[in-house]
Amino acid sequence: MSQTQPQRKLYLEDLSVGDTFSSRHYEMTTERVISFAGEFDPQPFHVDPEAAKQSFFSGLAASGWHTSAVIMRLFAESVPLADGIIGAGCNVEWLSIVRPGDTLHVISTIKNITPSKSKPDRGIVIVENLAINQDGAICQRNTATLVVFRRVDS
Repeated sequence: MSQTQPQRKLYLEDLSVGDTFSSRHYEMTTERVISFAGEFDPQPFHVDPEAAKQSFFSGLAASGWHTSAVIMRLFAESVPLADGIIGAGCNVEWLSIVRPGDTLHVISTIKNITPSKSKPDRGIVIVENLAINQDGAICQRNTATLVVFRRVDS
């Protein structure tokens, strides 16, 4: 089930290992980078273009947490789980610097599905989310563990 924009709400039984979903594109503007960092990660290399030039990043860089928030938005839009994205854990890897002007999209791939033995109305799904920029570089990988519910027959 490779989809760009699923039209229906998805339940555990609708998913298969290997299913992939592709999100829309999102531009990381200078204003968005500085605004997010100013509120949530106010470090000079995220909020001050001049100070950022002298940093490890050699220029303004988006906060990794900003990239994570963008991934969450795009993931939630492109993988419409019927009961929402219910996280049970996540591993995050920052692989490439995200800069103002980068345009990101997310490819989400179902890696594992484990129906619950003790709670038959749900299962655990492992999803790999890759944030990819306009040049094809993977900027961030997060591997999310989700609780996904089964369809309730009426």
